Amino acid sequence: MTTLLAFLFVLGVLIFVHELGHFLAARRLGVRVLTFSLGFGPKLLKVKRGDTEYCISAVPLGGYVKMAGENPDDPRTGKPDEFMSRTKWERFQILIMGPAMNVLLAVVVMAVVLAQGAEVPIYQDQPPVVGAVQPGSPAERAGIVRGDRILTIDDDAVDTWEDLFIAVGTRPSRDVQLTLLRDGQTQAMTVRTVAETRYEVGNIGVLPDINPIVASVIAGQAAERAGLRAGDVVLAVDGERMVTRSQFIDAISRNGGREIELTIRRGGSGEGDGDLMRIRATPEQQGNRGMLGLYVSEPTKSFTPGPFEAVQLSVERNIEFSGLIFRTLGGLFVGETSPRQLMGPVAIAQLSGESAQAGWISLFTLMASISLNLGLLNLLPIPVLDGGHILIMALEGIARRDFSIAVKEKMLLAGFVLLMMLMVTVIYNDLTRISWIERLMPWRN
Repeated sequence: MTTLLAFLFVLGVLIFVHELGHFLAARRLGVRVLTFSLGFGPKLLKVKRGDTEYCISAVPLGGYVKMAGENPDDPRTGKPDEFMSRTKWERFQILIMGPAMNVLLAVVVMAVVLAQGAEVPIYQDQPPVVGAVQPGSPAERAGIVRGDRILTIDDDAVDTWEDLFIAVGTRPSRDVQLTLLRDGQTQAMTVRTVAETRYEVGNIGVLPDINPIVASVIAGQAAERAGLRAGDVVLAVDGERMVTRSQFIDAISRNGGREIELTIRRGGSGEGDGDLMRIRATPEQQGNRGMLGLYVSEPTKSFTPGPFEAVQLSVERNIEFSGLIFRTLGGLFVGETSPRQLMGPVAIAQLSGESAQAGWISLFTLMASISLNLGLLNLLPIPVLDGGHILIMALEGIARRDFSIAVKEKMLLAGFVLLMMLMVTVIYNDLTRISWIERLMPWRN
């Protein structure tokens, strides 16, 4: 139920804001709006105010604003309150306002989220100097070692760990050309990325120079009996270097009932300070996993911008995300990006539910991301989408004549077919991410 409500909330807000943009622009320019609908199909609720019927329809996967004289086959009187009676510039303003409102919503929502402050990974904006290489990973096979500074991925400069994760994450299951700096010398090599998680995110197996931290211990549990304390930095388990929180949890989980040796650093005021200690502890077997009775975190830093700084950072972040969206779309056309990274309504519903359970900040962050995607994707030059209608008007402007109804219908039909193919792809992706449905697909087993 949480997933359904979160999905309807996110989708409802995004659709409403998009259609509100078209509606307000049309009203401002004097175009008569016949229908303002959230959803498609049969109308469940409707009320009429003036010339406009406001309604909620049965299929909540979109919405529409119907204007007088908008479609090629609509009867026209030539009155100035009809869509096709307005100039191309005025029609452009009406069409562009839907996507523009989604982009504006993304900026506003992200600014609100950023203004709340957050704990961000301490390494996120640091240069990608390899702190650890995962055993058996592509990086290990390629010969990458601790201390290497990764400079470029496929000639794209990577200045921070965030840049590196984006550059690799958008190139799953393919060879990438990597340039690194080692002992003052530049080296080039080819690394084959692997696809991980249900969204096939690329990874090569390099990690920053960090260690998990004991956030707190539970009274009377194995961790407290062994002498572990809050603030202890976990360096290794049985000699294996610990870098991430999940790696440490996995090391504990697979050693239920067996004694392990933890190498920790305790005390000190800075990185590398403190006393090195070795503590022996035995995780208790609980079900199918071992438990020490502690909570683990990773090094973070506080981030609390003021209102104006939050808006500025939101604009900068949305510009960065826009570049990533266009890079992903470009990668789809040249075969660089996996179509598995595309998400449809089922995946969005799953993410909405997971985000809602994590809290409103997580849910609003997802909403901002989807709103930006919706705004930019609607600008694609595909007939049926807003960008497609704008393209048709631009071509008419270049040709200095309006296309016939038959030509426009053929263009819209082609756009509809392309859009349906895309929808089939993303829905198929969504279904294959559901384990019990994937098991019913023999070609994937």
